[in-house]
Amino acid sequence: MAIIDLQNVTVSFDNQHVLHSVNFAMKSGEFVYLVGQTGAGKSSLLRLIYVDLQPHEGRVSVAGFDAHRIKSREIPKLRRKLGVVFQDFKLLPDRDVYENVAFALYVTSTPRSEIKKKVLMALGDVGLSHKRNQMPHELSGGEQQRVVIARALVNSPSLLLADEPTGNLDPASSAEIIELLRTINVRGTAVLMATHNYELVRRYPARIVQLKDGKLLEVELRERK
Repeated sequence: MAIIDLQNVTVSFDNQHVLHSVNFAMKSGEFVYLVGQTGAGKSSLLRLIYVDLQPHEGRVSVAGFDAHRIKSREIPKLRRKLGVVFQDFKLLPDRDVYENVAFALYVTSTPRSEIKKKVLMALGDVGLSHKRNQMPHELSGGEQQRVVIARALVNSPSLLLADEPTGNLDPASSAEIIELLRTINVRGTAVLMATHNYELVRRYPARIVQLKDGKLLEVELRERK
């Protein structure tokens, strides 16, 4: 079953195509790299998936929802099925690790009785239970990204979108994050990771799709030099 299905999708800004007649399907439980140069449209494609952007043409279906038919009140229900990891962390600087992860549950009206259990489980999954009372500025970059991943996982999503999750990290931290994402994937969560770090793609092979000149192409790993 496809958890993402894009059919003939076109997105334009200032009369220029960022995405042009893009077709893309991703199965539940799959791990896919989305590669392409800066400005190729990777973030725009991810925004389509979490319904922060509507296509000018074509159809976007995610986790059983059709983006062109979804009602405003249904968007939070869709987003509870998704987890999103950003390059620049977007952590709340005035809240500790626990509260940063819990925030994702507060905004979805999760019963208070469930919040502590879910937050501690998510922090345990990323190896940060012992850091739950620390503030974001007290953490390394790699640790901050782990908090972001915990926040993305706390609602038990069926799909995790990662937008350049290693872009601000050193090589060792980048390797730790990709290994964590692969572990999450093995447990059953589909992962779509946008990246321009081809070294990581080579070290941790998976299906690759490439955005180039507004088109989305399947790429064989052996083609990367």
